[in-house]
Parts: sequence; structure tokens; C-alpha cells
Amino acid sequence: MAQRGKKYKASRELINPEQKYSVEEAVALAKKGSYSKFTGMMNIAVKTFADPKYNDQQIRGVTTLPHGVGKEVKIAVFVSDDKVAEAKDAGADIAGNTTLIADIEKGKMDFDILLTTPDMIKDLAKVAKALGPKGLMPSPKAGTVTQDLTGTIAEVKKGRIEFRMDKTGNVHSPVGKLSFTEEQLVENVKAFLQALEDNKPAGIKGKLIKKVVLSPTMGPGAQVDC
Repeated sequence: MAQRGKKYKASRELINPEQKYSVEEAVALAKKGSYSKFTGMMNIAVKTFADPKYNDQQIRGVTTLPHGVGKEVKIAVFVSDDKVAEAKDAGADIAGNTTLIADIEKGKMDFDILLTTPDMIKDLAKVAKALGPKGLMPSPKAGTVTQDLTGTIAEVKKGRIEFRMDKTGNVHSPVGKLSFTEEQLVENVKAFLQALEDNKPAGIKGKLIKKVVLSPTMGPGAQVDC
């Protein structure tokens, strides 16, 4: 096991790892336990009862947190020539088709999210293997294949995030900057947990959430009583 530094150990004394706290208490403790010199993020880790082996237990969805995540998102939009101006006017950082494909093929993916329209998704098939491992391949379920470019870009700019379960049945996501007020972070955390429940797979008949931990970018986590 890796040795922890003095700052971590000092922060760890603030939080009982075996105790479950209310969302309000966990947010306050995680903020207090941060020891980074920069403004870090508040992150949430959710252990679910889902079994990744089964297709009807996969968790994936999108939600817009009440206060966003405080993180600048660079948006690329793969569209036909007649929609490039619309995408850029709506706030897209990159918009185009053939040049964008060429950049992706070269490994140049200088964006955080890729949007496209239903009529163009087939043209991204040739770069799916490059986009997929980075979680950038657009999909209708993730809300990244859309007819409403202007509305979707606006939502992403406001703080819409995608979440998905990993191979161990866990879901991880930032839920705001540590510079946010405790009230803002609490509202974001509750909204995120509600979004998970709203996207509960049909294959899970009982409880969805097994364990929730809130932690700063640098610092120990606090377990949430859920």
C-alpha cells in the first residue's frame, strides 16, 4: 500500500472512514479536508449493485447539475457544411466534418465532448475505434447525437455531464469546484444521485446504490449515508 503524506494524514483525522454522514456533513468535511494549493474539484464515487456483465444492468445517462461543475468544456461538433455556422454561433469551439475527421485520425482530439446530428453519425464509424476508448463517440443515449444543436450546446455549456458505469459497477463524476458554496455542492450532489436513480436499469430489481463517497481532488473522502 502506498505511503500517505503528512497532509493527507492530517486531513484523514477529520473524517471517520467507517462513519456515514449526511450529504451536508460529507460536503463540509470533504471541503475542509482538501489540501491542494489549487482550486480542486469535488468528486463523487458511487458503488452500485449493478453487474456490468449484464446488458440490462448498464448505467449511462446525462444530467445538468443545478450549478454546473465549474469546468470549462471544449465542444466539437461534427456536422454538414450547412450547419457549421449554426454550431459556431451556438458556442461550439470546433465545427466541421472532413477536417475534423482527419484530425481525429491523426490523434488530434482537442475537445472534451463531440456532438453530431443523426444524419452524420454514420460518417464517424471510421474513427469510432479512436473515439470510443476516450469516451468521445457520440451516442443517442448520451444525448450527444441530436437534432437540436443550439439547445444541446447551451445545455453542455451550462454544466450538462454524462455519467456511465465502469467495468467494476462504479460511477465516478465531478460535481462542482471546491470554490462553490457548500449549499451549491449539496444541491449538485443530490441532483446527481437523483439522476442515477432516474436512470436505474430495468435489470436491477432491488436497491441501486450501495455506497457513496465524496472527496476533493486532493484529500480523503467522506462516506454518504444513502
